[in-house]
Amino acid sequence: MVLTPSVMTPLGSALPAFTLPEPLTGTQHPHTSLLGPQATVVIFMCNHCPFVVHLLDALLATARTYLPRGVAFIGISANDPHSYPDDAPEAMAQLAQSADFPFPYLYDASQSVARAFGAACTPDFFVYDSQQTLVYRGRFDASRPGQPTPVDGADLTTALESLLSDRPIPSPQLPSMGCNIKWLPQ
Repeated sequence: MVLTPSVMTPLGSALPAFTLPEPLTGTQHPHTSLLGPQATVVIFMCNHCPFVVHLLDALLATARTYLPRGVAFIGISANDPHSYPDDAPEAMAQLAQSADFPFPYLYDASQSVARAFGAACTPDFFVYDSQQTLVYRGRFDASRPGQPTPVDGADLTTALESLLSDRPIPSPQLPSMGCNIKWLPQ
């Protein structure tokens, strides 16, 4: 594992267009069918990363809290499944089913979507407003595996509460830290 920070894509960037499969259902999802009326949270994640495993339960709880408030969540894995079989589509489907994901967990086989977003690590969070404009990118919270800081989703939930209340999202926005995306050989 290589500890990698978010790239911190410029605020105001447009949500990249994509269509990706959901291994659990076999459905192809165009991004336009997944957007929330108030906001959309895109999370680059994977099954094996200890940083994702560390916050997964809290992330799922956060999604369940905000989905009824018009915030959509989209999980995307872009890892190379040949080098990391725990991140293969079949394993993604198993995790989504066993953890009862309340949002689609999509597979980016070509990694073109991860590149379009500027994703660098897992987890990597991107929040778009109702106009599909990037208003937050960075970390879930200050917690890290093996440290005593509680997993509370404070950074993400502060951004969402600010957005839903028409208040400015606080600065600075801090990068997420996690495993680097496992890029395909070039």
